[in-house]
Amino acid sequence: MRVWVSGAAGFVGRRLCARLAAHGHDVVGVDREIEISDVALVADTVARARPDAIAHLAAQSSGAQSLREPVQTARTNLLGTRAVLEAARRHAPDARVLLVTSGEVYGVGAPGTPPFREDDSLAPRSPYARSKACADLLGAAYAERGLAVVRARPFNHTGPGQAEAFVAPSFARQLAEIAQRRREPRLRVGNLDSVRDFLDVDDVVDAYRRLLDPAMPPGAYNVASGVGRRIGELLDTLIEIAGVRCEIEVDPARVRPADYSVGDAARLRAETGWAPRTPWRDTLSRLYEAATGA
Repeated sequence: MRVWVSGAAGFVGRRLCARLAAHGHDVVGVDREIEISDVALVADTVARARPDAIAHLAAQSSGAQSLREPVQTARTNLLGTRAVLEAARRHAPDARVLLVTSGEVYGVGAPGTPPFREDDSLAPRSPYARSKACADLLGAAYAERGLAVVRARPFNHTGPGQAEAFVAPSFARQLAEIAQRRREPRLRVGNLDSVRDFLDVDDVVDAYRRLLDPAMPPGAYNVASGVGRRIGELLDTLIEIAGVRCEIEVDPARVRPADYSVGDAARLRAETGWAPRTPWRDTLSRLYEAATGA
């Protein structure tokens, strides 16, 4: 297939482009050289690419940043999605369209409750999550008009190259600097009691590649491990990998209320055979190694 990918230079986008190319697909990637919410510009790039499939990854992906910049987040995540969907409708109406939204569209659950499924109600809490929920609903509306839209709802994922605004690379970088004696042995953290569903970024990319298969039924698909991991557990594993002793200091600026978010990916497994394959400790080991500059 010829696949047009937005956000092609991003943390996930560059991996998806490489994975698609390795499987023999022709990839046309765009990133910050275009304003993703510019309807005319996006339409022009899609028209020239004449794709068989579209993967829309371009986004403002930080929940913390969305609190500081809610309008820009909505412009990028919602209006950007609208621009891509309109371009597909006008210039690639037979293309498979993969929209990457977020597991945060469900909001948070109580500890011990069942993992979120695709037919659960959307209850987003942050400007980021609300923008993604709106984009998800917009994708469903275009699907009702005949566009082959697949909505991926990935839960937390990490790996080398992820921005330090996210919890796992932030911990890894601080620990690497402590191990290299470039920082005093004190780790600044937020709330360690929240529970998240973490995946390796390469497993998420594998799910996206499978969802681009034209044989996949359109609809919403969670991309999740189904395993809840306490943030404190993540930190303990990274400290063990780093082999350092350090003081843990709670930074009030990083503290958010404890919450719980785990996803059920049974629909994705049933349709594609996908399952996470990367051991969690291996993910954190690669993340820490990258943080050391090795």
